[in-house]
Amino acid sequence: QVQLVESGGGLVQPGGSLRLSCVASGSIFSIYRMGWYRQGPGNSRDLVASITSSSTTNYADSVRGRFTISRDNAKNTVYLQMNSLKPEDTAVYYCNALGRVVSDTHTYREFWGQGTLVTVSS
Repeated sequence: QVQLVESGGGLVQPGGSLRLSCVASGSIFSIYRMGWYRQGPGNSRDLVASITSSSTTNYADSVRGRFTISRDNAKNTVYLQMNSLKPEDTAVYYCNALGRVVSDTHTYREFWGQGTLVTVSS
């Protein structure tokens, strides 16, 4: 199948920046969309940003203008540049991918990473 591995989380002060990375590997035939979701304490897992293979992006209203999603299709990697971080951005950030695997090129499947913790605190 497909494995997603995130990196780049950590502790940052309010107003600071972090860059998250997620690499997809495994039996990948194609990946249509990659994105980031987050889940704060007691909250649901919500979309932060997504990007398609043609670079169409979508952002949650709460992060638009502060976060930037980008993608390297050749490396099956997605990035999330997070600037002007706020305490309310504290959450576990999960990488997500929608794609097809070599063994079944007709079916789109959704894959998730294990998550990386981002803590915004002074």
